[in-house]
Amino acid sequence: MKLVCFTLGADDTLRPGALLGSGDLILDFAASAADVPRSRSMLDWCDLAGRSLPAAKALAARVSGDAALRAGLERAGAIVKRSAAKLLAPIPRPGKVICIGLNYRDHAKESGMAIPSRPLVFSKFSSCVVGPGATVVRPIGCTQLDYEAELGFVVGRRATRVKAADAMEHVLGYVNINDVSARDFQFADGQWQRGKSSDTFCPMGEYIATTDEIADPHQLRIRLRLNGQTMQDSNTEQLIFGIPQLIEALTEFVTLEPGDVVATGTPFGVGFARKPPVYVQPGDVMEVEIDGLGVLRNPVADALS
Repeated sequence: MKLVCFTLGADDTLRPGALLGSGDLILDFAASAADVPRSRSMLDWCDLAGRSLPAAKALAARVSGDAALRAGLERAGAIVKRSAAKLLAPIPRPGKVICIGLNYRDHAKESGMAIPSRPLVFSKFSSCVVGPGATVVRPIGCTQLDYEAELGFVVGRRATRVKAADAMEHVLGYVNINDVSARDFQFADGQWQRGKSSDTFCPMGEYIATTDEIADPHQLRIRLRLNGQTMQDSNTEQLIFGIPQLIEALTEFVTLEPGDVVATGTPFGVGFARKPPVYVQPGDVMEVEIDGLGVLRNPVADALS
């Protein structure tokens, strides 16, 4: 299932849904005709043990094999055209956005850094999450804006002190993330929060592919294009710490909850490590593409002074 969050027309109500078929249609779980139990928040839609998500998954499975049901839901307005909707980040406000630094062998090498012995953990403020098509804003004073294509995974089950062998039971699915970074802020501050968490610095989407959609998250091609030119082109097989190892390490000290998002790191090819460096400019367009997760496209503009 490909889970999305969207709005319709002038109504700004957040609506959970799933892309159908080739992605031209959305099954609207919030529609009364869908008859899916409501959740208190978008985070609850990520709970594998909750009432809403299992019912939504069952409905999506029935729709794919029942033409009459699909036609009825279309007539009732529970299936809408994607062109009529505005896709947002599939989790517009995650509980936590946890990031992993230096987690690709090729990126550690280009950065001149030693391979870490345990995951290097930092965070982004959840308020910097934006969706597909949203404008990434270069903040005032920043001249070294950088891109980072990343595979994100979404937590689907509460996890505390989980061993790697059991970790994948706690994963809902996977999503494209662009860990946008203000390198001048990051390196000047001596810590990364401002450089990583400025408004709009966490584009995410277009959808969450649930785990049944992705055979092996550690065998996915990952790319970033800047104005159509490929800048990063690697594979998640380059990850130093895979998803099970990350979950074990993280849950030693923090409880992961449904709707938390973990960005697993970026591969070789970031802008600051190039010679000469390549920084993102207003008017540029960034695209993250990971096998099975579609394309996350975001234009860039300067902040209004």
